[in-house]
Amino acid sequence: MDIRADMLSRLRARKPGYSLDQPFYIDPDFFKLDLEQIWYRDWLFIGHDCELTTVGSYMTVQVGAYPVVIVRGEDGGINAFHNSCRHRGSRVCTKERGQSNKLVCPYHQWTYELDGSLAFARQMGEDFDTTNFGLKPVACETAGGYIFICLADQPMDFAPFRAMMEPYFLPHRLRDAKVAFESTIIEKGNWKLVWENNRECYHCAGNHPELCKTYPEAPTATGVNGAENDPEIAEHWAKCENIGLPSKFVMDSDGQFRAARMPLLRDAVSYTISGRKAVQTRLSDNVNMDRIGTLLLFHYPTTWNHVLSDHAVTFRVMPISATETAVTTKWLVHKDAVEGIDYRLDELTHVWTETNDQDRQIVEENAFGIHSPAYEPGPYSEVHEGGVAQFVEWYANFMEKRLTDAGKPALRSVA
Repeated sequence: MDIRADMLSRLRARKPGYSLDQPFYIDPDFFKLDLEQIWYRDWLFIGHDCELTTVGSYMTVQVGAYPVVIVRGEDGGINAFHNSCRHRGSRVCTKERGQSNKLVCPYHQWTYELDGSLAFARQMGEDFDTTNFGLKPVACETAGGYIFICLADQPMDFAPFRAMMEPYFLPHRLRDAKVAFESTIIEKGNWKLVWENNRECYHCAGNHPELCKTYPEAPTATGVNGAENDPEIAEHWAKCENIGLPSKFVMDSDGQFRAARMPLLRDAVSYTISGRKAVQTRLSDNVNMDRIGTLLLFHYPTTWNHVLSDHAVTFRVMPISATETAVTTKWLVHKDAVEGIDYRLDELTHVWTETNDQDRQIVEENAFGIHSPAYEPGPYSEVHEGGVAQFVEWYANFMEKRLTDAGKPALRSVA
């Protein structure tokens, strides 16, 4: 049995409401199929508009085998390209971020305009046609201050995500924010384990003392169906929507992305030990109330987010190998907020810095145990782990459809 047939067979035989078979979490060949069928075909969150402040500012990212550069163009738009010189393939932009009027390959100085066209290639002969050797484009879209790319030749329609997400996010003006701090940690676990850990707070009381000062452990607070039946959440939604902030739970039909605004505990307004504001200047000039809770956004496979009245915390998941995942966290504040005056960096970042490290340890212990020959899939809690089950259903559904021959129906329908 080849690896595709093996994965498809396991997906069709899996027991709903249970974790996946061992190879899904540790096998390099299964990981390669994840890259090919999801990461190289779906829309991926990369960063924020506000990180590319001027023409020529750029950032780079590695998605599996693909290095990509994202740059602010002459027209003010944001472009993405394969970060591979059309001469002999060297990376054109070697830094994580930078600023340049043109993109110059350091190997032989082939020079590209910000629209990807080749402007200069020295001593290539009289018949050399620069128009045939521009950087290869990567699909790029922005929504609500977020930049997404898609490596597929024919990307899925981005419009449904933008239509759902922007009404929730535009009031927070993340396009006008700035990144106050950024960190990347490497978790020694499969990217799906990182997501499974994120999609429940069953573990929070025993592992996240800092986060539990302000974030509720209630299963309804993790962005799942049924939250509207919680009186506190329903009241919170009504209060926020009365001031023009969309808040009710929404999810696309395939379960890939969702948004909802959730209350914090008691009188908390921000993720701090005290629950008080971490930033004295509100994140958005359009939002004039402090107790708006946290706006959650989940978009598989790359991002979950918390947007509060004083700042936002955004997370990017990027797979490195079958057993390693990079998690990048960014703290966004109002563009005019001044460190040391409007906020202290240690207070702003403390809760999620600690929580991230605790989650890293959890994921790594989970991965360690899954390597055991004794491991077998276990049941998710019907009370607390509905979000985990939903993520696994999404993953299994997507992979089953994409591994099945075109036009041939799957053997089992996944809700």
